[in-house]
Amino acid sequence: MNTDVNETAQTRNLGANLRFLCERQGTVSNICRKIKINRQQFNKYLSGLHLPSVQNQRLIANFFGLSRSVLFADPEEFRTLMEGNYFHAIDTLRNSKRMAPFLDTLLVDEKSSGDEYIGVYDRYQYSSIYKGKVLRSAYCIYRNRDFLQHYYIERFPNLESPDKIDFVFKYHGFTIPMDGRIFSLDFEAVQKNEMTFGIYAPVQRSSKSFLMGITSGIAATMLRPPYSTKVAMHFRGPGLLNREHLERVTTLEKGDRSIPTEVQQYLSSVD
Repeated sequence: MNTDVNETAQTRNLGANLRFLCERQGTVSNICRKIKINRQQFNKYLSGLHLPSVQNQRLIANFFGLSRSVLFADPEEFRTLMEGNYFHAIDTLRNSKRMAPFLDTLLVDEKSSGDEYIGVYDRYQYSSIYKGKVLRSAYCIYRNRDFLQHYYIERFPNLESPDKIDFVFKYHGFTIPMDGRIFSLDFEAVQKNEMTFGIYAPVQRSSKSFLMGITSGIAATMLRPPYSTKVAMHFRGPGLLNREHLERVTTLEKGDRSIPTEVQQYLSSVD
């Protein structure tokens, strides 16, 4: 029964997401001709009543430059991703002549390398904007063809009216697994003026999975000075970010009980 429910939800999500993509890409006839899928069959996918075969899922995903898992994301979250230009920006960068040779040097392991890190995390660090506060953001690592990529969202509530949000930052980038470590390269997508770098190591404690490391970054404006800080990420589960994950995004007092003990110990430790 649960399998049937999950498949129905997937089919419905796919239909909504395909309709959104087609509205942005041109006529359905042209899309079907380029993908080489029968128009009548494609209409069934658009209706949300029929699930494509795995082969057709790959054809559709490759045409739009997405991974198969992204096609089945919750439609609201899917629109957020697409309208934020996460995938468009990454594909543009990846396909540029100067970037391609650099990225080729990163593919030193098997194409499935790093898949054990795929999923959703709570990301913790001391805030560079609200001094003394711990920033909890929502972080997701996913596979897009040969590469691991990620995106994460930060929200800063108004200090006097917590129901109001003063700042929102959205980052997207590449995740590079290498020799038991993860390297990250991020681009800020809202103000488009910041780049950050990170290096993390996996830690397993009391049946809980963490990635702990350091991130550093610099923005184009000195309103946000260069920074470097510890970061701890707590694995929440597989998939993409959803509303439940985003509702946890906020700033916290450093002793807040919702922060895992392992995270508090790491962020407060003196090296």
